[in-house]
Amino acid sequence: MIYRNPEDQVIDDAAVKALIDAYGERVTSLPPVAIVIAAYNEAGAIGPVVQELPAEVCGLATAVIVVADGCADSTAAEAAQAGALVADVPVNRGQGAALRLGYRIAREGGAAYIVTTDADGQYNPAEIQRVLAPVVAGEADFVTGSRRLGSQETKDMIRRAGVRFFAGTISLLTGQRISDTTFGLRAMRAEVTGSVQLAQPQYQASELLIGVITHGYKVAEVPATIHRRRVGESKKGQNPLYKLHIPGVNNFFYGARFARVAYGTWWRERQRSKSSSSSSSSAGEPGSVARANGSGPGSAEASASSAAPGGSLTTDAAKRT
Repeated sequence: MIYRNPEDQVIDDAAVKALIDAYGERVTSLPPVAIVIAAYNEAGAIGPVVQELPAEVCGLATAVIVVADGCADSTAAEAAQAGALVADVPVNRGQGAALRLGYRIAREGGAAYIVTTDADGQYNPAEIQRVLAPVVAGEADFVTGSRRLGSQETKDMIRRAGVRFFAGTISLLTGQRISDTTFGLRAMRAEVTGSVQLAQPQYQASELLIGVITHGYKVAEVPATIHRRRVGESKKGQNPLYKLHIPGVNNFFYGARFARVAYGTWWRERQRSKSSSSSSSSAGEPGSVARANGSGPGSAEASASSAAPGGSLTTDAAKRT
């Protein structure tokens, strides 16, 4: 994936270099499963989250990568003390940018699979096995948990309605039935994250999901649980009125921004698909849109990535993640 913003690449290159300097081969020779967490001011929550993550899933060793996204507290130190590999980024760019960096570290460090979870302890680490198993078995390229197939502790009816609305909307737009588009506990083949365009600094859940579907990857859902946050407060939907905690306002801002990213991504991918189809027809080449675009399952890029899942970590400006 090519960076659209040169400044993002400069920041990520510096973070990768600092990470290699700090951890050496622990970063450049990762185990098969990388558990990636984006964290912003999660002191008090991130330590227990990292400690409870499994050292082995589906018979494969794991490593935890925490991207501290411009934190102003002790998140980075707490995560490191708990045993995570910590990329401490000095600038707060958003969860999407933090996850994109985490994906890069995982891919280039040689991980075959990536699992994402949140820093706030809302997801059950015991369910990582359930989410990752279909990917390891080759039944899916990308698996997301679903609170609607599983369970949720929230009684916020506006949020519940939002989850249903966006699930229906994205299902309609992509042609694939999805029951939960924003669930943070996910698993995927590492090369998937390098094949789709990830440009959003925030609300990347929909961008990644829509990108994966439109590139022709096999997507599945499994039942999963989301608990109430027990430490700190949610960073979702932050806005000028955020700290007033006016009922419904934060959900409205979150929904509006999520919708903008979701519809924008769908339109971008639709245009890409049209362009790829036209190019394929002109060249007289058979194959799917994803393969014509040089990505997706069965493509040369995906095959090369499968042969060498992560590539190698680099901070060379001529390279791209």
